[in-house]
Amino acid sequence: MRTSSMRRVPAALVLLLLPALSAAQAVEPAPSPAGVDSLTLSADSIGAGTAEPQAEPAAVIDPPGAVTVADNPNDAGDELIVCFEPSTETATLFCHVLYRRVEGEGDEAWLPVAVIPAGEPTELVDGLDPDYPVEPGVRYEYMAAARTLDGTETTGPATVAEAVAEGEYYHTGKTRALIASAIFIFMVFYFFGRAQRGAKMYLRPISGIEAIDEAIGRATEMGKPILYVPGLSTISDVATIASLTVLSRVAKKIAQYQTRLIVPNRDPIVYTVADECVKQGYLEAGRPDAYDPDSVFFLTDSQFAYVAGVNGIMMRETPATNFYLGMFWAESLLLAETGALTGAIQIAGTDAVTQLPFFITTCDYTLIGEELYAASAYLGHEPKQVGAVKGQDACKAIIMGFITLALALAVLDLAAGTHTLDWLRQLMTMPVMD
Repeated sequence: MRTSSMRRVPAALVLLLLPALSAAQAVEPAPSPAGVDSLTLSADSIGAGTAEPQAEPAAVIDPPGAVTVADNPNDAGDELIVCFEPSTETATLFCHVLYRRVEGEGDEAWLPVAVIPAGEPTELVDGLDPDYPVEPGVRYEYMAAARTLDGTETTGPATVAEAVAEGEYYHTGKTRALIASAIFIFMVFYFFGRAQRGAKMYLRPISGIEAIDEAIGRATEMGKPILYVPGLSTISDVATIASLTVLSRVAKKIAQYQTRLIVPNRDPIVYTVADECVKQGYLEAGRPDAYDPDSVFFLTDSQFAYVAGVNGIMMRETPATNFYLGMFWAESLLLAETGALTGAIQIAGTDAVTQLPFFITTCDYTLIGEELYAASAYLGHEPKQVGAVKGQDACKAIIMGFITLALALAVLDLAAGTHTLDWLRQLMTMPVMD
């Protein structure tokens, strides 16, 4: 029974497929791809029993229109805006290809600079592809082609670009940033002048900075050294530069108190700069002879080997105060936890957001973000540094004023059903100049 049923199933399927097969025979066969001959059988060849190959003509589609070219504004002279009319054929169109060559060159100089899928906008910026750069001042010719699925291309007319790429000296879209920069520079120099004239300017107290003198004094009373870790990054890091500036101030205080200082370094260049900072601090304190060249040294450039070395120094020397100021990564908790076990006062500061929770948990005081940058102005009270901090605070006050105004207008719009916030939005987004 199983064998007979299996034999009947294909026959039933064939009977069901007969109408579809007859309909498929009535449909005209699709054209074959370019370059491939299709075989057609004539009545004579059927009678003779032979097949005569005949090539069908390739499908021809409408070519794209002429190309228009314009210079892209606010660039360095290496971009052109290219636009052309797409092909009106949509059934067999696969993509458009944009060709470019330098004016006057031969046909072999055409380069395909862009491929645009069918249905996509035919306006683009030429010069963004680094493999096909646009040279400033060079006039190009463009030609667009329509390509079908079988690879057949129908090219449009070659067009000489009516514009060449030229660079601008000023980006008009950056006018708002220019105005903001001018306000910032004015504020900084204004407070520079006030500080140099002896004006007393208020700086918000930061507990971590105010505790530096207390920590140095405690180490002096206990007769123990002070450990200063200037981060593990290179000299190009802003946090490292801020840390070295603070190191110079700390070294000056240490020289006055005649306390031992230990500064291990991971980067050779940071080591050289840190050595000069400590030496300058002793010089400013009037005790250049008390400077110990062995207090600042290079440990290793390996991250966790450096951490192991610093932890060993903590366990052997048991410093009374530990400073961790600069850029840190996964080693921050290893350093701070070891220092906490020795019972030292720990002051940390970094702009690495991911490491701040570890320092806040294990250290007595933590400088968060820009507080590290302002620490030098707090310690030295130099007019230029204090003026820079006050100028930044003034610019932040202006930004906070705009935010407060926008919040007030948004609440007013919700309560009264007005649209006053649109006025502020248009004021901030409208172009300053075309």
